[in-house]
Amino acid sequence: MANKKHTTTGNTRNLFENKDWRNKAFSCPNGVVRIGTSFSGIGAIEHAFVRLGIKHKIMFAGDIDANCKKSYFANYKISEKQWHTDVHDFDAKPYKGLIDLFVGGAPCQAFSLRGKHGGFEDTRGTLFREFARIVMECNPRVFIFENVKGMLSHDKGRTWKVIKETFEKDCGYDVHFQLLNGKDYGIPQSRERLFCIGFKEATSFSFPTPIPLQRTAYDFLQETFDKKYLLKQKGVNFITRSINHQKSYTQINGDVLLCQKRNQQFNWHGDFIFHPLTKCDDRRMPVDDTLFKVSDFEEMYYVKSHPEKYAITDDGNGHYTIHKDSLNNIDMDYGRFRKLTPRECLRLMGFDDSFKIVVNDTEAYKQAGNSIIVDVLIALLKELDITKYAE
Repeated sequence: MANKKHTTTGNTRNLFENKDWRNKAFSCPNGVVRIGTSFSGIGAIEHAFVRLGIKHKIMFAGDIDANCKKSYFANYKISEKQWHTDVHDFDAKPYKGLIDLFVGGAPCQAFSLRGKHGGFEDTRGTLFREFARIVMECNPRVFIFENVKGMLSHDKGRTWKVIKETFEKDCGYDVHFQLLNGKDYGIPQSRERLFCIGFKEATSFSFPTPIPLQRTAYDFLQETFDKKYLLKQKGVNFITRSINHQKSYTQINGDVLLCQKRNQQFNWHGDFIFHPLTKCDDRRMPVDDTLFKVSDFEEMYYVKSHPEKYAITDDGNGHYTIHKDSLNNIDMDYGRFRKLTPRECLRLMGFDDSFKIVVNDTEAYKQAGNSIIVDVLIALLKELDITKYAE
C-alpha cells in the first residue's frame, strides 16, 4: 500500500501529458498564419514563429523607434509599405479580414476618465486607444495584448475595467487574461506580465500551465566576452552594497534573473556576474588596480557551491573566456565583476543567436529590456494551436 500512492496510472499520465502545452501538435502545420503587429519592438512574436517553424506572413508591423525598425528589418521579411512609424497615422482598414493574429504591447498612460461614458470613449489621448482602434479596423481572428502587471491594479482597477470593457463591448471580442511569468515557461528570469487574449468568436481557452525551470542564467552566458563589459571599481562598489541586494536592485550570479529593464546596464541595477580567476601555469594571474579582491567587499557574491561555473581566464588581448575547471585551479581571492552582454540579455528574453544584433550596445540593451519573453509567446501559440486560425 505504501508504494501504491506513488504509482501513476497510464490514464493519469496521459491526462497530464495532454495538458502539457509542449506536447501539443499544431493541427494545420502547413497553414500560413497572417500576423500584424504594432508597437512591434524587435519582433518577439515574429521570433516565436521563427523558433517554432510555423509558416507565417507579416502583413504589417510598426514602431516609432528608428533603431527598432533597423533591427526588425534586419531580422524579418518586410517591406517599407508594410511598416508604420507613428501608430496614430496607421490605417488598418485595408487589412480587415486579412489578419489571423494581431499582437502588441501598447504603453498605457493613465486614463483621464470623462464623465460616465466608459469603454473606448474613456481612452482618448492614450496609445491603448490606437491598439483598440486597430483591432476594430482590421478585425483579427485573435489578438494578444501584453502589458505590465500594474495595469490590473492601476487606479484601483478602474483602468483595467475600461480596457476590458473596450475589448468586449466596443471591439466585440471574447476576452481572457492572466499574469504569466517567464520563469514558469523555460526562461530563468522573474518577469511577470499581463497577457490578454481576445477571440472573435466565443472560445473556451485556458492559459498554458507552468513547466519546471530546467536551466539557470549560467546556461545562457557566452563562452567569451570582451573586456569592455567588466566593471570598474566605482561600479563594483555600488553593486556589492548590501542595501542594493536587500531592495532587489542588484543581483550577482543569480540562478534566476531579476526582471530586465531597458536601462539596467547603465545605472548599475539588475544582474551582474562575478568570475573568480583561474591560475595560469600554476601562477596567480597578475593583479592590478582593475582586479578586485573578493574579501574587500561585504559578502562573497559568487555561487559558493559552484564557483567553477564562473571562472575566467584572460588571453592577454582584452578577451576573457569562461572556464570550467576543478576548484584546485581557481583563485578564490581575486576575480572580476561584469555586466551581461547584449547577446546574453537577448538570450534571456528568448531570442536565439540567429537574431542579428545591428545596433550599438545602448540600443541593444534597451530593445531586450522592452521586449516580450519569446518563450512565453511560444507557450501561448502552442496552447492556442495558432495554426487552426491560418488561411
